Amino acid sequence: MLQQILKKVTVLNPENPNKSTALFGGKSSGILNWNDLAYPHFYDYREQIRALFWRASEVDMTHDSKQFPTLSHTEQEAFLKIIGLLATLDGPQTDIAMRIADYSTDPSVKSIMATIADQESEHNHSYAYVLSSVTSFDKQIQSFETGRTDATLLKRNERIIDVYNTFAREPSIENVLKTMVYSALLEGLFFYSGFAFFYHLARHQKMVGTSTMISYINRDELQHGKFISELFRATLAENPEHNTEELSEWIYEQFTYSVQQEIHWSIYVLKDVHGIDLEELAGYIKYRANKMLRLLGLSDLYESHSENPMKWIRAYVDNFDDTKTDFFEQKSRQYTKVGDLNGFDEL
Repeated sequence: MLQQILKKVTVLNPENPNKSTALFGGKSSGILNWNDLAYPHFYDYREQIRALFWRASEVDMTHDSKQFPTLSHTEQEAFLKIIGLLATLDGPQTDIAMRIADYSTDPSVKSIMATIADQESEHNHSYAYVLSSVTSFDKQIQSFETGRTDATLLKRNERIIDVYNTFAREPSIENVLKTMVYSALLEGLFFYSGFAFFYHLARHQKMVGTSTMISYINRDELQHGKFISELFRATLAENPEHNTEELSEWIYEQFTYSVQQEIHWSIYVLKDVHGIDLEELAGYIKYRANKMLRLLGLSDLYESHSENPMKWIRAYVDNFDDTKTDFFEQKSRQYTKVGDLNGFDEL
């Protein structure tokens, strides 16, 4: 298939219509009228995402700063490594959201991605805020170095680095689709063993301020994942030549690999943390993978993991359930808004 290389969209093109003719590779004036969109339900996503506004400095870390030195050495090490992981993922996510926006010819997508980029930037700031509240400057630097020095973490992130950098070098329709798949994976799977660790601490009345911060981030990521998945499906519907068995198989393979790496990472970083059931956590990771596959329009990869095995987590972030599915392989289906087609509720 001949690659359709995308060009960065110019700012204003008055000769083009205000309502975009395509999400990528189309025409638009650059003038955004929320009452006249090619995809009117994108306004609902905008409202849902913007309703989540918060700042790291709003979270009181006083108790956590006193409690961190009382954690076991294993808990402290896991805490610092996981913050390092999260920072490694959220920093580039700010960049990739803006890059997707650069090549979208739909101004509503640009606007929503700008909000997502801003929230991802605040997530990254929140990790620095947490660390500055609980540990020394040297430890803070060490935590942020984890993403580029820890061999297990580097292996875990190899493919997302490749996909994102390939899109940066060669911004084609195929590569933006693959980037959206990995963005959905990042938003809906890659963070979750780390999130579970902080909720585990809070469950035992430890580092509750940090857990509160993580729950805000988690809530944002759920909404980001939903919109990115929706954008993927709409882009695929506009470019049906890419809706191939080959792409479907590629996505399944990436999810399989990502689940393996997430489980391997969770064992590496949490194996000595008292009270965490790693088998249960592995089941939770597979459950999360199934949910993200459904949002992308694919069927479950792990048939025996349709239910959340860690239901206690719902006390920290509401509405993790109730996602239904349709099938990516239905080549002839008409694209409609996710809410109408599938009845998706909150992830």
